[in-house]
Amino acid sequence: MTLFRFTEWLQNTDGSTALRESILVYPLVETTHVLTLTLFLGLIAMMDLRLLGLTMRQVPMTDIVRRLLPWAIAGFVLSVISGVLLFYSSPVRFAHNIFFRYKLIALVLAGVNAWAFHTGIYRKVSDWDRELLTPRRAKIAGALSLALWASIVVAGRMIAYNWFDCDKPQPAIVNVLAGCSDNFR
Repeated sequence: MTLFRFTEWLQNTDGSTALRESILVYPLVETTHVLTLTLFLGLIAMMDLRLLGLTMRQVPMTDIVRRLLPWAIAGFVLSVISGVLLFYSSPVRFAHNIFFRYKLIALVLAGVNAWAFHTGIYRKVSDWDRELLTPRRAKIAGALSLALWASIVVAGRMIAYNWFDCDKPQPAIVNVLAGCSDNFR
């Protein structure tokens, strides 16, 4: 079964239809997604700005991570759950949306960046924890994180627009990127 046949099947399930057509549940899921994403991104931005040396330079990075990371993870988990439900409401449309596809790629890159930071330079945090200036690799991780998360938010917002839907006349490259071509089904 191809990805697009799977999304067509998923979209025709009773749960997907009920969620998509719900007057109350869909807006609550969407609101939950935005609020939990705000919680997550606000806390991640604070940690990234500390890595860049732009805020809280007197506060040890370990204190910031210890206090903020559990809340950020909770926000991320709830945001992922609500995001999956949003996808479940209209999987065919999402699967063919260029901005959704970019968002997924950027999410993976943000995850790789976080993993590289925590398994790399953060393992030596005791060497630079109380320093006013963080190491270059930590700054790069913080800047990359901010850039990726900003682009994820923009892409997420752009998903709502149907500029590149498959049923519109558009350049062939857009059809390829959106998976509209029969070669990708």
